[in-house]
Amino acid sequence: MTRLCIDLALRYPQFELDVRLDENIDSITVLFGPSGSGKSALLRCIAGLEPAARGEIALSGDLWLDSKRDHAVAAHSRGVGMVFQDARLFTHLSVHGNLHYAERRARAVAAPRIEFAQVVAALDLATLLPRKPATLSGGERQRVALGRALLTRPRLLLLDEPLSALDVARKDEILPYLERLPAVFGIPALYVTHDLDEAVRLASRMIVLRNGRVVTSGAVQDVLERPETQAVTGRFEAGVVLTTRVLAHDAGYCLTQLDVQGQHIVVPQVDAAPGAELRIRIRARDVALATRRPEGSSIRNVLAGVLSEVRSDPASAFAETVVEIGAARLRARVTRAAVDELGLAPGASVFALVKSIALDAAPSRPEAGGGKGALATK
Repeated sequence: MTRLCIDLALRYPQFELDVRLDENIDSITVLFGPSGSGKSALLRCIAGLEPAARGEIALSGDLWLDSKRDHAVAAHSRGVGMVFQDARLFTHLSVHGNLHYAERRARAVAAPRIEFAQVVAALDLATLLPRKPATLSGGERQRVALGRALLTRPRLLLLDEPLSALDVARKDEILPYLERLPAVFGIPALYVTHDLDEAVRLASRMIVLRNGRVVTSGAVQDVLERPETQAVTGRFEAGVVLTTRVLAHDAGYCLTQLDVQGQHIVVPQVDAAPGAELRIRIRARDVALATRRPEGSSIRNVLAGVLSEVRSDPASAFAETVVEIGAARLRARVTRAAVDELGLAPGASVFALVKSIALDAAPSRPEAGGGKGALATK
């Protein structure tokens, strides 16, 4: 169990970071928030790259910063591996040379050994070893940067928006490698992003920042349903994350059937064996409600449930509703006119028509790949 404790302040003329955290950060924990919220600044403080930081930082009881006692562990002695937005590889060295440099510097580190061959295999770097960074794609450079960080034998990985400079195709190329990191190497990671799809796909826990302060933190599924998080993400992205189980594949129609609390939905076919768990994100704007099960509709995914919340805003055309689907919940944004016309109220039996699903997490198996994106289910 890795525990990160922070009571920290960083003051600049145009920005203030004021963070208090006490979090278990095993697996991948995302630092999420809009641009300018302090995510990268916090990461730099943890890494020891912000000399103006004041307060305390401790990892699993090891005190890295205590400004009251004028104690600050140097960045190179904290045991962190950092990957930036740009790969920052040594351009005069080959991929092999970049990796070997990190391995050589880590020989004196008292940490479990991470083998060169293990990193090369896990990140598919074998064919890249003789090449120079200038000949690599953006995704390949980030894989090499990740390998170099791992070979320093870190206690903690710090990933500062490593995919922000990549196009969608390159992001999809590298995401499966990031997903496998905790299972393969057992090293916790803090991952900075303002991309909600990345956050949901990669993280088990989420810390939400805004204006230099922590808004909320906890398990991803819980954090995304909290009103304070939706104030950061905006109504357009509000929704829920559900854990589903793969039931079967229909190769003829290229579909995969998933189980949601004993009910079934279909998505475009995914690379996952029956029985594997998948996380899906369903946005409130992609859910419609009906009081009767519809017939003759192109929308294939219809889930029976019970309304537990109906919140109308007189200043808006819309109402926010929550539908209980067994032990799971869906959110649906419908018009206030529809609420009145259909007589929607807590306790009413309804059918949730799911128009689109985002497959935001790969199968929960270390060896699995996986796709992502908006999956139209009409």
